[in-house]
Order: sequence, then structure tokens, then C-alpha cells
Amino acid sequence: MAHDNADHTADPPSEWVVRFAPEIPPGTQVLDLACGTGRHTRLFLGLGHPVLAVDKDTRWLADIADIPGLTIVEGDLETADGPPAEIAALKFAGVVVTNYLHRPLLPWIMGAVAVGGVLIYETFAVGNEKYGHPRNPNFLLKPAELQDAFGEELDVLAYDAGQVDRGGTQAVIQRIAAKRF
Repeated sequence: MAHDNADHTADPPSEWVVRFAPEIPPGTQVLDLACGTGRHTRLFLGLGHPVLAVDKDTRWLADIADIPGLTIVEGDLETADGPPAEIAALKFAGVVVTNYLHRPLLPWIMGAVAVGGVLIYETFAVGNEKYGHPRNPNFLLKPAELQDAFGEELDVLAYDAGQVDRGGTQAVIQRIAAKRF
């Protein structure tokens, strides 16, 4: 995710993530995958969770890098090798992914959810191209794609798809919250 020079540290967390954050067992480790500016990393640290924040550019986390419970891993998630080696085999009580899609990672993301853990995923879907970026179909979910990717192995707590207002900007998204029992 490319960022301009604006201060993104105050970006509010996704309402979807906030809604389902209480489903993650208190005090358990959360993976914020493709964490960007760290808005969800900050949310979960504030809720008392240890957080593993992963992104190819982690400079947006510099102001919180010394907070106890935060581990930052800088790595390209889209290499042929998959996720960075130091996280590839780990399981998490919470896995959070927003505004990011790299389809080859979907099976790994599902496998990273521990028993009793929760996946909270929200990103852009087909139809978003008329409102702005992303427009590339490689970064837009197909109809029901999140449900298809996670719904057979995880128990779906909630699923939503369609046009939303994101602070005055329209977008087409899909989002899922699902738990591994």
C-alpha cells in the first residue's frame, strides 16, 4: 500500500474490525497482516492484545515501535516464498486483514487462525473500480469470494458485501468475520 506524506497515524480503525474485535479472546496475540499505517495495530494494542504487525513498509509504526507487546516484521508478503519465514508457521487468536488482497495468501491466512481464533477481513470488491482505487481486478474480490475462501473451514460470524460510505467516499467491499472452532 503506497502512502503519501500525510499523518496517517490518526486514521480511525475500520468499523467492521471494531465490531468484531471483542470476539478475539482477551490478551491473545493478533496478527495485523499488511498493517499499513497501523490503525488496527494501535486498536488491538489499546485493547491489551500483543500484536504482530507485518508489512513491506513499516515506517508508519515508528512512533509505537517500543510499545511492549508489539512485534514488527517487515517483509514482502507477495514473494514466491509466501509470508516471511518468521511468521509462516505461527497461529494467532486474531488475524486482521483490511484493504489488502493477494489471493495466493488466502490458504495461509486461513491456516494462521488458531483454534478458537477469529479472522476479520475487509477489502475491496468488483464494482469498486467506478469509485477509485483499486481498479485492477487482481485486487478486487469476486462475488462471495471471501465466503468461498473461508466459509467451509471457519464458522462465519458475519458476512457483508456491497457499496459502503467510507467517510464521504464510496467503495464496494466484502467483509467477513469467522471463527475456528
